[in-house]
Amino acid sequence: MPRRSRYLTIGRTRVAPGERRDLSVVVSESYSSQPVVVPVTVWRADKPGPAMFISAAVHGDELNGTGVVRQLLLDPPFKLAAGSLVLIPVVNVLGLDRHQRYLPDRRDLNRSFPGDTHGSLARRFAHAIFDGVVSNCDFGIDLHTAAVRRTNFPNVRGNLAQPDVARLAFATGSQVVINGRGPKGSLRRSACLAGCPTIIVEAGEVWKIEPSVVEFGVRCVRNALIELGMVRGRPKAPVYQVQVDRTEWIRAELGGILQFHVAPGDVVRVGQALATNADLLGRQRNVIRASEAGIVIGMTTLPVVNPGDPVCHLAMPNGGIEAIVEARARADGRTLDERLRDDLSTNVFVSHPAGASDAGRR
Repeated sequence: MPRRSRYLTIGRTRVAPGERRDLSVVVSESYSSQPVVVPVTVWRADKPGPAMFISAAVHGDELNGTGVVRQLLLDPPFKLAAGSLVLIPVVNVLGLDRHQRYLPDRRDLNRSFPGDTHGSLARRFAHAIFDGVVSNCDFGIDLHTAAVRRTNFPNVRGNLAQPDVARLAFATGSQVVINGRGPKGSLRRSACLAGCPTIIVEAGEVWKIEPSVVEFGVRCVRNALIELGMVRGRPKAPVYQVQVDRTEWIRAELGGILQFHVAPGDVVRVGQALATNADLLGRQRNVIRASEAGIVIGMTTLPVVNPGDPVCHLAMPNGGIEAIVEARARADGRTLDERLRDDLSTNVFVSHPAGASDAGRR
């Protein structure tokens, strides 16, 4: 149940039902003694209900989430019927200014929550966001992308052992829902421990705002708000939806240049070729293959590797891949699932070797 029916306080600002306010949360000071602020929009319906925060760019170079929040701010695909939305387009404003993942003290903000008023810059920054925003909300969605030189096929992650987290995660309509508590000090894990069920959405690359990823993120938010009774309408269902309890990075055994044979979102079978590794003169060194059947949820976008470098991140769905293959074969028209795979694959050069299994494409 929501914790409030009248005023919602974000930072030091009280927002009444029916109001929409742009405000700032002070998180630190600059070298020139000026306040460092995080811009926030609070959107409240007249009718009481849950308060949900939507945060982006906790890592300062992860801009796809910023694109999602900006879309919600500029052209929302719904009218808020109940409750409150707290929209934060960029949390790590200091990282954004430097096009960097981390804060100026070289610490990871997403390992610093819930923070500490007497700690490092990162921990003080985290405390300001946690105390000023998260602690006043009932649910949260934290938007992320892959790390530098990687791309992620869109997926939702959360601690599915917590019923409210599971409810939120599956309600988003994400094709892939990955079970896990999250790293210690992460925003979502700390929020859950504080009684604010929170999930993350992972999609796309750093330094980009990718249109199909934004579409996916907006759909996730809308679906979640419908589930919580904050928005009226029917949720948009995915072509398939699976829970994943286990993932694995497939790594290079030899140095060389990769020729990829799969794209993000592809379904692969055991032994299927993921990439061919060759030397600088084009002579094949080895073929990197799938150790198990699964979904490609992440890939390197850097075609050169050292031994041990990550190449392909596989998610092994509970129940196997056959139902996914069948669902994709039955899908009518050009689905968001297909457009995401096609769009994200433009970041890597993909060719399919003769005779290779092609489970994940129609």
